[in-house]
Amino acid sequence: MDAYITRTSVALPNQPVENEQIEMVLGQVGERPSRARRIVLRNNGIRRRYYAIDPGTGLATHSNASLTAAAIRGLAGEDFALEDIAVLACGTSNADQLLPNHAVMVHGELGVPIREVVSTSGVCLSGTTAFKYGWMAVKSGCATNAVVTGSEIASHNLRAQTYEAECTARGKALDAHPELAFDKDFLRWMLSDGAGAWLIEPEPRRGLNLRVDWIDLFSYAHALPACMYMGAEKGEGGALRGWMSHPAHEREANSIFALKQDVRLLNEAVVEYTLEKPLQRVIAQRRLSPRDIDWFLPHVSSEYFVPKVAAALERLGLPLPRERWFTNLAWTGNTGSAAIYIMLDELVRSGRAAPGQRILCFVPESGRFSSGFIHLTALEHA
Repeated sequence: MDAYITRTSVALPNQPVENEQIEMVLGQVGERPSRARRIVLRNNGIRRRYYAIDPGTGLATHSNASLTAAAIRGLAGEDFALEDIAVLACGTSNADQLLPNHAVMVHGELGVPIREVVSTSGVCLSGTTAFKYGWMAVKSGCATNAVVTGSEIASHNLRAQTYEAECTARGKALDAHPELAFDKDFLRWMLSDGAGAWLIEPEPRRGLNLRVDWIDLFSYAHALPACMYMGAEKGEGGALRGWMSHPAHEREANSIFALKQDVRLLNEAVVEYTLEKPLQRVIAQRRLSPRDIDWFLPHVSSEYFVPKVAAALERLGLPLPRERWFTNLAWTGNTGSAAIYIMLDELVRSGRAAPGQRILCFVPESGRFSSGFIHLTALEHA
């Protein structure tokens, strides 16, 4: 049985935030503007992004669950109602709470009966694993349809008060430590908010549909330590000490819950272990060649990695000219697990994907170096 993406939808919160507005929305940490900001923004190529924060008050305007529900509501219409959802699978890096899981909170926001609800965790790949679950449910005949999502609300954890609270909890004056460590400050200029949803069905609908040909997922956690982490501290040898192992008074320090990135490890390993090594296996198993790819949708966190990805494709014998690449990083920002949903939605709505064309999606995750590859074929149905 085949399975098709028959509808896509996106929810981006509030008005876009330009580069010069970021510290106005997130708040300035310490007495001086960030010194890392200019360097990071120049390298990542992001010009605007979205935050679920009221710029006037600094208060949250959306939860992760409410933003995800907004994206799902965009799928309704033309013989499909929210009450028709058979399976709901939701992936995110940062749910609003530890328990209950993210997907059941989204279900609660929707307020309609749903037979089966599943949440997948992780970082950028969590939206892709949710998609694979929904695809398998439909393709196997176990479900009449599935709605799958990827969503992120990174901004709530990037506000200045997060870092100010850390200094307070550690008994340090903020003005005595005005500069954030680069592993924390780096991510303030990299991450943004958004949600996307896809409807998967066993039969195509009128108009353009995307047949899901295959999805391959890989993990290289056995080969490398954690690179992006939250709720933990990294010790000697790269081992993580989770938040539950800390004494109660240390758990109150927000440093444990601040999102961190090992930038050196990221730069050294991300292309090799999320693209080159797994894609080499995909090429051999799927007999993939450049003529099999009309559109390449890479989730890249930064424009800095684009030439590195292109060079890796060349080395693998899969050169793809840049006119076949599609990315919207510059104007939607790095939305993590939601990025591939937001990219594919824009490609479809732009009218640039034509019937018969084949799409390869690449989703890397630097948490502990995982990745996913999705192959789709565009089909027109009368």
